Amino acid sequence: MAENGIIDLHGHIFLEGSMGAAGWCGPSIGSNPDGSPFFQVGNYRLDGVGYRGSIIGDVEVRLAAMDEQGISVQALSPNPLTYLHFIDAHLAIDFCQVHNDELAAQVRAHPDRFVGLGALPMQDVPAACRELRRCVNELGLLGGYIGTDVGRFLDDPTMDELYSTCVELDVPLFMHPTQSGIDGPLRDPRVRRFDLDLVLEYSFEEVLAVSTLVFGGVTTRFPTLDICISHGGGFTPMGMSKLRKIAERRKAAPAWISEPGAFDQAVSRLWFDCHVAGAREFEFALAQLGTEHLVFGTNFGGWDKGTGPDVTDLRGTLNANAIRLTRMDRRAPHIASRFV
Repeated sequence: MAENGIIDLHGHIFLEGSMGAAGWCGPSIGSNPDGSPFFQVGNYRLDGVGYRGSIIGDVEVRLAAMDEQGISVQALSPNPLTYLHFIDAHLAIDFCQVHNDELAAQVRAHPDRFVGLGALPMQDVPAACRELRRCVNELGLLGGYIGTDVGRFLDDPTMDELYSTCVELDVPLFMHPTQSGIDGPLRDPRVRRFDLDLVLEYSFEEVLAVSTLVFGGVTTRFPTLDICISHGGGFTPMGMSKLRKIAERRKAAPAWISEPGAFDQAVSRLWFDCHVAGAREFEFALAQLGTEHLVFGTNFGGWDKGTGPDVTDLRGTLNANAIRLTRMDRRAPHIASRFV
C-alpha cells in the first residue's frame, strides 16, 4: 500500500556543529541585551531567531512537526543564510565539508525520515565538484544545493564542470536564493526596507536563474541535467510570456531560441518546487509550469511556514516526481518503496 504522507524536498536545517566553521563569517548565535536571540552570518544579523530548540534546529521538534503536517520524508538542505559563496574559497571549502558531515549524520540517525542535499563551495568549481562526489559517494547524500548567485553567470563555461559532474553522478542540483549583503555586497538597500528582500530579492533571483539557464543554453547543452528552482521559480510564471517574446523577437537572444517551441522546450527541462503562497498564485503557477516537473516543498521552519498551497489532490504526482528527481528509487529504495 502506498504511503499516505508526502515527500518534502524544501526543508532547511540549522546544524549546531557547523557554527564557527567559516572563519570570520561565523556563523554564530548570540543574545541581544534584551535577551532575545540572534543568528549572525558575516555582515548579516537575523534578530529574534536563535534556531536552538526550534523546528529548524532541533530534530525532535522537527520530526513532531513533520508528523503533524503529514510529511513522511524530508530532504534536509542548507540554511540559505549559510551558502557563503563570496568568502575566500578555502573557508567555503572547510565550511561545506563540516556542514555536509553534520547533515549526513542527521540523515544516518533517521534514515526513514530524512535524505540530504549537500552544500557546495562555488568559489572554486573544481572543489565544488570534489565535494559533490564526496557527498554522493561517501556520505550518501542525493545531490547538491547552491545559491542562485554564485559569483559568476550560471551559464558561464566554468560552471559546465559542475553540470557535467551532476550528469555523471546522475544526481539533481537544487538552486535557492538568499539575501545579498551577507558575505558579499548588498545589491540594493531599498529591498531591505520592511524585509522586502525576503520576497522581492528571492523572487527576482529565481526568475533570473531560470532565464540564465534557459537563454544561456544550459538546459539545452545538458538535456539530462535536472536542476530544481525553489518557490515555483519566483517571478517566472508571471514573466513567461514576456520572456518568450524576448526569445522570439530580440536580437540579443541566441538565434536557436527564436525557433518555434525552443524557449518552452528549454524551460520544460527545469524542475520547480511548489512553495508558492496563495491559492490563486499557485493555480496560475500550475497553468504556466504544469505538474510534470513539480515537487512538494514547504520552506520548513522558514518565516513563511504555513503559507504553501493545498496539494492534497496532487500528492501522488508530487511524491512520484520527488522520487524521480532525486533517484530515490535507486539511492534510497527503503524510502521510495513506501510510496509505490
